[in-house]
Amino acid sequence: MNLRMKLLVVPCAALSFAGGVALATSPESKPEPLPKHVLPASKDGNLVLGLCDGETSMEVPGVKDGQKLTRAQAISATAQLMDDWRKKNPNANWDDVPGPVLAQAAPPSAKKNPPPAPQPNPGAKPSGNDVRQGGVGARTGASAVPQQQKANVQTGHTYGAFSERDEQVWADSVQATVKEGHRVFHDAEALGGTVGVSCDMCHPDGANTHPETYPKYQVQLGRTALLRDMINWCIENPVRGKPLADGDPKMRAMEAYIYAQRKGVKLEYGKH
Repeated sequence: MNLRMKLLVVPCAALSFAGGVALATSPESKPEPLPKHVLPASKDGNLVLGLCDGETSMEVPGVKDGQKLTRAQAISATAQLMDDWRKKNPNANWDDVPGPVLAQAAPPSAKKNPPPAPQPNPGAKPSGNDVRQGGVGARTGASAVPQQQKANVQTGHTYGAFSERDEQVWADSVQATVKEGHRVFHDAEALGGTVGVSCDMCHPDGANTHPETYPKYQVQLGRTALLRDMINWCIENPVRGKPLADGDPKMRAMEAYIYAQRKGVKLEYGKH
């Protein structure tokens, strides 16, 4: 490398390093702190609850700050919070919400177990060297699919071939996730709440969560939000728990449950 090339390489390396540092320290790479619902203090030291709108709050007489409400107390308090919100927003686009008694609705019904997987013919010869005599491999499973009665086959690639049994397994897996989401949505303890409030108390059976409208701008957050952002807002504020990571099974399950409650509703992201 001659002197001229060295003179070119050194500035380029310096610019590259500076660019890397700039990217690593860019404000866009850091999550912005989210606002909190700051609740007014009770002069009597009573527990103060906030609604998920980030504005409405109420004091719970007879329950001191730091104490946890019973489920009955929490349902009564959140019902009052919702009434207060409706009075402040009489013209709001709001679905009819079932009464608190439905907040303890039964979980989605479980479906029957899928039929057993087709078994290989012990006397059949393997179609390739990758499968031992009488054994089962990915290739034998895929090639057997079109032979099954009423199989729904998409030609073109292996993963496009699936059977009714496959669909049943997939549906059962989703249903199990939805059922778990129902459990967490209705359980203050599972949500990590510290005041006894759970999501279903303001949103019985997922009412008025409107997952089909996300992403949309949320005033409470001051930004465009995904459904999971609002789930975490509610967990942090009305429920007073810790936010869930994106990959947390509870977060995934609750998203599945909320979406399941709105199955068939037209997707209208950004709508309020």
